[in-house]
Amino acid sequence: MSSDEILERLQALHPRRIDLSLGRIERLLAALGNPERKLAPVAHVAGTNGKGSTVAFLRAMLEAAGKRVHVYTSPHLVRFHERIRIAGKLIDEKHLKDVLARCEAANNGEPITFFEVTTAAAFLAFAETPADAVLLEVGLGGRLDATNVVDKPRVSVITPVSMDHRDFLGDTIAKIAAEKAGILKAGVPAVIGPQGDEAHSVIAARAREVGAPLTTFGTDWSASATADGMAYQGPKGRLTLPRPGLSGAHQIANAGAAITALGYLMPEAWNEGAIATGLINVEWPGRLQRLTRGPLVHIVNTRAPKGSTLWLDGGHNPDAGAALAAWAKNDPRPLYLAAGMLNTKDASGFFAPLVPYVQAAATVPIAGADASLSAEALAQYAFAAGLHAEHTADLATALERLARLAREPARFLICGSLYLAGTVLAENA
Repeated sequence: MSSDEILERLQALHPRRIDLSLGRIERLLAALGNPERKLAPVAHVAGTNGKGSTVAFLRAMLEAAGKRVHVYTSPHLVRFHERIRIAGKLIDEKHLKDVLARCEAANNGEPITFFEVTTAAAFLAFAETPADAVLLEVGLGGRLDATNVVDKPRVSVITPVSMDHRDFLGDTIAKIAAEKAGILKAGVPAVIGPQGDEAHSVIAARAREVGAPLTTFGTDWSASATADGMAYQGPKGRLTLPRPGLSGAHQIANAGAAITALGYLMPEAWNEGAIATGLINVEWPGRLQRLTRGPLVHIVNTRAPKGSTLWLDGGHNPDAGAALAAWAKNDPRPLYLAAGMLNTKDASGFFAPLVPYVQAAATVPIAGADASLSAEALAQYAFAAGLHAEHTADLATALERLARLAREPARFLICGSLYLAGTVLAENA
């Protein structure tokens, strides 16, 4: 039996894909001997945008310092194994099958969500394999997220908070920020990334309530781009560093949050050499990633003007659109979008910041995603935001049409969904 078969069975244990609660996973973890209490020092990372990138930077810096690091992230892009990294390597099939089977047996058919039971499997794998640190990315929200059963992390991190997942977290920034701030713990230092005033007020109030000391962007730490890299200043000092290996100006702040968190998680690893090496070598697929091979790259290389490039980004909310717009603004080459999105996302809000920089867009459905917006509906959202857009059947057709419009070397960006990014990477990376 493969891990995919076990995962398929586990998905049937609870009718709702998302049902935020801690009771079910606490019951299962108790049956497993509470592996979440036997972990190496933990960094717990929440936020709307940037939490995965921040985890990626932290991992790269720790590994550059010679540390063994376990990592739990979600969702995966191509294979489930991506979610669980054991001491530097993706969990192998045999190990994954073992921990999933043990969790399934311990759960004994009780209702539990897919994310909860697979989080328990990650904790089990982490507890039984020696490591120097564990990095946990919150799945959704924070307060009732399955990862929040870890009651004493070494450091908490909250990256920028913005509107997303309104059906589950609330319809205002204040409500969403309150859910993210639910990861704050008494006496545990918390690194806070750039926030709007409303989110910051909610986070600061929760920190005072529980007694969590904050290290806040703009007050206690800062990170900014320089001509050939980035400058950092924080509790452990000033650093002059190379440019991060992840594209986009927003990655400067994510890198800064990781550097600050590193000082609390593992002070002995906080040194300029390891931090610089981690910045350069960081990997986080599907986030402003340039694609260099595969059939879609072949279309751009053969149909668009010479010197054109193809990029991929899984961002899917208004703040992600703003981050992509900032990236687009700093390059004079024309930009063309091939976009697919889920019907749970704010498509118009995503497109709006990009309008001044995009020559044309083509929309596609996301194959295999039940919640995918139709290409026709997404084209209407793009058009309403101010983009010239046409709907197409698939990405190959979209890129063919956009390539014909280009009259000079251009950038082509596939965007709008991590699910779409996963299908692209499966065939083009």
